Amino acid sequence: MKFHVLRYFVVLAEELHFGRAAQRLAITQPPLSSAIKALEEELEVLLFQRTKTSVQLTPAGTVFLNEARKLLEGAARAKSIVKSVDQGMSGRLDIGFGGTLLFRDVLTIVDTFTREWPGIEVVLREMQSAEQFEWLRLGRLDAGFCHGSTAPPKLRFMPLKDDQLVLCLSNEHPMARHQLIDLKELANESFVMFERDINPANHDTVISLFSRAGIYPRIVHYTRNWMTTMSMVSEGCGMAIVPSTLGRMRMAGVSLVPFAKFREPALGMLAWNPVLTNPALTKFLESAERTMKNIVTG
Repeated sequence: MKFHVLRYFVVLAEELHFGRAAQRLAITQPPLSSAIKALEEELEVLLFQRTKTSVQLTPAGTVFLNEARKLLEGAARAKSIVKSVDQGMSGRLDIGFGGTLLFRDVLTIVDTFTREWPGIEVVLREMQSAEQFEWLRLGRLDAGFCHGSTAPPKLRFMPLKDDQLVLCLSNEHPMARHQLIDLKELANESFVMFERDINPANHDTVISLFSRAGIYPRIVHYTRNWMTTMSMVSEGCGMAIVPSTLGRMRMAGVSLVPFAKFREPALGMLAWNPVLTNPALTKFLESAERTMKNIVTG
């Protein structure tokens, strides 16, 4: 059963006149008559009662008219959906994000995009940066908000807005009341450190920061997420060096104090695989770039 024949049937059922129906369809009357006859033979029912002066739907034709309209509407809807997906107007994007990067305007970027393109569903997945890079390479993620300053080979990236590393310490510590802290004053302090395999970019940056200050840190605990890190600091288990945006967590019992010297950015990026781009991802990247520029200039 061909869709153009269904359209012929619907138009004839509406006009109940072969001449007017043919005119609406921009065809001649013989192919219209042949198509209707072939449709009746295929269905093995009579759809129209024909006389020399009139054309009327049969009871079977009346029922079939409703079904034919549904089929044509469904086909039109399917065509529209497929076209929207092809143009990037609908679909789904799987986006990874590292824990603290949630506070680096990730939700603002995603919210702005979904308002611009409500037909595209965005699913966020919390993942380690190394795992995100692997999934991007395999095509299991469309894009990822990752830690670090450079993506692995074959991936592309754009940097996120700058953040700074700060000292996280218990409110009970005397230094918690300082406006600025000299890193060299921390030579005898104990530290809670993020495991390197979870966030190598952060780990290496913190170690480099200590090295430039001439400090060999006494690390007493290792953690695998920032909530644990700050919770241990709040209980007096040591200090930690964390991104300043963690202040948005409003963790009780801790203070975040900037460094007077040896300031270091907490680096982040939005990465993707250029080989596996699609229209929806292209629109997401364009929207993200605009949003980040607005955040910086705003």
